[in-house]
Amino acid sequence: MLRAQDMRGVMAMMPAFTTPDGDSLTATDTINTAELARAVDRMIGDGADVIATMGSFGECHTLLLDEQKKLAEATIAAARKRVPVIVGCTSLNTRETLMKMKLAADMGADGVLCGVPFYFPATADNAAQFYLDIADAFPQLGIVIYHNPALHHVKLPVSIFEKLVTRPNIVAMKDSHRTPLEFMQLMNVIKGKISVLCNQSQAYPFVQMGAAGCWSINAWLGPWPVLRLRDAWRAGDWETVKQICLDLEAHGRTKTGGGLNWRENHAKLAMNYAGYCSPGPLRPPFRNIPPEVMEDAKKLAEGWKKLCEKYPPKKAAA
Repeated sequence: MLRAQDMRGVMAMMPAFTTPDGDSLTATDTINTAELARAVDRMIGDGADVIATMGSFGECHTLLLDEQKKLAEATIAAARKRVPVIVGCTSLNTRETLMKMKLAADMGADGVLCGVPFYFPATADNAAQFYLDIADAFPQLGIVIYHNPALHHVKLPVSIFEKLVTRPNIVAMKDSHRTPLEFMQLMNVIKGKISVLCNQSQAYPFVQMGAAGCWSINAWLGPWPVLRLRDAWRAGDWETVKQICLDLEAHGRTKTGGGLNWRENHAKLAMNYAGYCSPGPLRPPFRNIPPEVMEDAKKLAEGWKKLCEKYPPKKAAA
């Protein structure tokens, strides 16, 4: 079973690789499995520690159920047990989440990434109960809490983690919504039991304070700056960690990409220009893309390429 200790380093939040016709309203089989397999193999070979699918950037909201199954199966096959594969199962209700979790477990996923059902905002008590319910339903499957208050409409307070640590298969949390003080309070409850993966640009100071690693969407533009960040914190080189975090924030967002409505879509568009992988077009309903968003995506790709030149792969640097 997946353990908290297995969830550390860089978790690469992958796109849902789209076929060239995947932006069509009538397309029903839009997973580009060939490019997915190539990109996942490359990402793991380059050094990512965890692969996660079907978060918000991973288009859980625009995929048909058969496409979600196909994407998960192809990702697990491409990873070949080299790193943990975490399959996104966020849904509008607990029963649908459980259905998706069963599919993920049957396919051999190491864990699942689950956000609280979000159509109506949940109370903290119901959010806690949701995680207890899904953990109890699949005691041998690793549960990764997907904490995204902006999209799931509930912030998970530190107080509920007293309950969540009672389930050994709740092993990690993708998070980026804590103040340093709140993070310290959280660590007092979960340290050694639930690994926290913070946003890439929060590695300083949160890794120093107990985070097990970071999650990154931008890794699929080219993972080397984020991998260099990880290597720096593992070496205790906190000045380098600090500088890379500043660089990641400066080059990891651009004007339209910083807004909620276009943040994740903007990153996928940029990846098609960056050259590391080709995730393809956006799926409906994102059919009318403002020209300024497309231009901004190109700027993000160019800025990230410069970061990759500043922090090249170890072999290239040597």
